[in-house]
Parts: sequence; C-alpha cells; structure tokens
Amino acid sequence: MLELNNIGFTTNDVKSILNDVNLKIEDKFVAITGPNGSGKSTLAKLIAGIYIPTEGKIIYNGTDITNMSISERAKLGISFAFQQPVRFKGLKVKDILNIASGGEKTITECCNFLSEVGLCARDYIDRDLDDSLSGGEMKRIEIATLLARNTELNIFDEPEAGIDLWSFRNLIRVFEKMNEKTRGSIIIISHQERILNIANKIVYLKDGKVDKYEDKDLILPLLLSNPQGTCKVLSDKAEE
Repeated sequence: MLELNNIGFTTNDVKSILNDVNLKIEDKFVAITGPNGSGKSTLAKLIAGIYIPTEGKIIYNGTDITNMSISERAKLGISFAFQQPVRFKGLKVKDILNIASGGEKTITECCNFLSEVGLCARDYIDRDLDDSLSGGEMKRIEIATLLARNTELNIFDEPEAGIDLWSFRNLIRVFEKMNEKTRGSIIIISHQERILNIANKIVYLKDGKVDKYEDKDLILPLLLSNPQGTCKVLSDKAEE
C-alpha cells in the first residue's frame, strides 16, 4: 500500500507545485488526471523518487521512503516509465530485458515478455534500441522491461505522449492485459478517457491539490459532463 501524507513540493525558485496532498493507494489500477499544470507528473516523480518532497511523508508497505533515491525505491519494487523512453545505443532488446530482470533470461522468457505487450518476439528480440524503433514500439518495449522486473508498483507518466493512434490502441490493450494479470498496483498519469476507463479509481488534481478521489464509475461521468473541467481535455485528446 502507498500512502502520501501532507505532501508538498516547491521548486528552487519557490514555486508551489503540490500542496497538502493526501492519498492512500491500495487499488490495482489508479489513474491520476487533471488540467495541465495541476502537478500530475510531479506527483508521479515524487512517488518514484526522482523528486523529493519539500513537505510530508511517503510510506510504502509500512516503510518511510520519503528520502530514498529512485534506485533504493526500485529495490523495494517501484518502477517508473518515462513519457519518452530512453534509447540505449549499443544495446539490443534482449539485453535490456536481461538487465531489467536482474539476471540472464532465456530467449523463450524474453519472447514471452515481448508477446505480452503485443510485439512479435522473432522480429524484435535482436533489434537495436535505436532510432529505427518508433515511439509506440519503444513504449511497449519499456513496458516489457517492467514485466521482466515483476515489480509491485508500476508508474506510467502519460504513456500516450508522442505516439500515433494505431500505437495508442495497442497500448490500451497492453494496459488492459496488465490490469488483468498484474500482482501489484499500476498508477498512470493520463488525460485520455480510454485509459481512465480501465482504472479502478481516479485521482483528480487541481491547482496542486487532490480535488477528487473516487471509484472510476463515480468520478469519470462527472469529469465528462463538466464543460469547464478535465472532460473537454479528455474528449479532445481522445479524438486525436
């Protein structure tokens, strides 16, 4: 279980991004949404350990991880997927899967991870992690590395960013499958209605604070019916 107690974050130039955020996340799939500038990505990076909060505490499975680094949190089972996955010159797909898993995996095991994210293993296992791979392909390979790590908490920061509609549809299917099979929790930062619709619960951030935190079936209709709120963002982006 993940607990955020009175979390605040202020930048070096004294700009307040988050203020008094309190959340208890124990559901399988939680989506965090809200207007641009509401602090969504900052919150994800605080949970992952990329940023350290200026106020409050973060508790994970009973352990205070507030001041732990991203590598220390990774050892506790927390993974973070960036908006733009990193390309590693000189590494092949099978290499990054082995690194992610912490040991040498068989070709069959690596192929299984790729198949889980909808990639034909035969076509990708020996591919270089370079510019020959599209944004959608890199996103799915990154998700395969998270599967290889088998972590308990997977955090995705706007996974739909920078990919085309076809890749996005495949990404939705990957998340649906993850939601069915994962043993831990998934947190996704997103504006996309089709991603929010997979979630068990939705957190709505506004002006750096938690405005709503409800079951998906309760909060999503409210967001979609509010012409001044996130709903317009959701509807517009879903048509791109």
